Amino acid sequence: QVQLVESGGGLVQAGDSLRLSCAASGRTFTYSIMGWFRQAPGKEREFVAAIGWIGERLSYADSVKGRFTISRDNAKNTVYLQMNSLKPEDTADYYCAADPSPLHAIRTFPYEYEYWGQGTQVTVSS
Repeated sequence: QVQLVESGGGLVQAGDSLRLSCAASGRTFTYSIMGWFRQAPGKEREFVAAIGWIGERLSYADSVKGRFTISRDNAKNTVYLQMNSLKPEDTADYYCAADPSPLHAIRTFPYEYEYWGQGTQVTVSS
């Protein structure tokens, strides 16, 4: 069992940066693949980034590659999403998710993740 709580969202201007955090509880966090997804109003939830259980595997959506960085600190049971050069199209609710099977390939579909946080809102004004 993994419980996830996101934080760090807010209202920023285009070009600004934000760092989202996802605090996890539960023994399986260390061995979980962790992902960030986002959902804009009226749109499907989409993959943003994911990281393997020891940080050795990374995956990013093309739309955020070069601007966003996912990282994790297993000692703190936390995964981060550093978002730079934010654009208005990055506006969405951002969700942290966990796949508790460390040997899986990095997953990019929401249904492939078992645990979810409640989300944090990011609004980027132009």
